[in-house]
Amino acid sequence: MSGLGELSPYLVLLLVGFLPNEVWRLLGIVAARGIDEDSELILWVRAVAVAVLAAVIAKLTLVPPGALAMVPLAVRLAAITCGFLAFLLLRRSVFAGLVTGEAVLFAGALLFAP
Repeated sequence: MSGLGELSPYLVLLLVGFLPNEVWRLLGIVAARGIDEDSELILWVRAVAVAVLAAVIAKLTLVPPGALAMVPLAVRLAAITCGFLAFLLLRRSVFAGLVTGEAVLFAGALLFAP
């Protein structure tokens, strides 16, 4: 197959996955214009977002799906700890924490997975 047939999965991804989310993102930007960043509502929204993220990380760590389940729990916990320490030590860099955690997870998976 050539032409549109090869591109159809990407078009579906664009139409169903990306564009609907972008509409809500743009509406959020328009609606948030003029809202005080230190308002009670925004502080609550941030707290809920952090709580949801923490829950997802905890679930992925303690009850991992798929191939991540083959990585020992100690390695997963070490990856989280190292990532968090890198985040703190490198001036609260999310990128540094993410890269460090992923590197520790990957190295541990190679060393300790069956």
